[in-house]
Amino acid sequence: MLGKKKQQKPRRPAGHFDTLVSSRTTVEGDVKFSGGLHVDGRIKGKVVAEEGSDAVLRISEVGEVTGDIVAPHVIINGTVNGDVYASDHLELAEKAAINGNVYYNLIEMAMGATVNGNLVHQREPVGLLTKDRSEHSAAAVRSDDAVEEALEDGGKSE
Repeated sequence: MLGKKKQQKPRRPAGHFDTLVSSRTTVEGDVKFSGGLHVDGRIKGKVVAEEGSDAVLRISEVGEVTGDIVAPHVIINGTVNGDVYASDHLELAEKAAINGNVYYNLIEMAMGATVNGNLVHQREPVGLLTKDRSEHSAAAVRSDDAVEEALEDGGKSE
């Protein structure tokens, strides 16, 4: 028994990357994908994995995304200017730089990676996060309207 290692499950899906955004490419607009997406270039817009897929987004050290990212598996070694929602696994390599909030279930962060924003642990799938957020925002608007009405009638209610 000693000296024998158990076969460990890989930390992230091995798979191949179906789509490549090369270093000489800039994409302006939202990108929706499934499978694997490797980014060496620039994307100016949201990057969203197809809901229910086991998609993997990998941003190399020369890659850059300006916009929010929503995917189950995210590997970053480049720059992200926006929020990151990783419902399953997030890996931040040593040259990763995120300017925005990070919502994760499981995180792996190498020395040298930087996050200029909040790190928020979430167990719920990303779809629920966005749904809860919109419901919360709607509730906040309703309560703000109630406060405005109360102020307008001098605090008197019927």
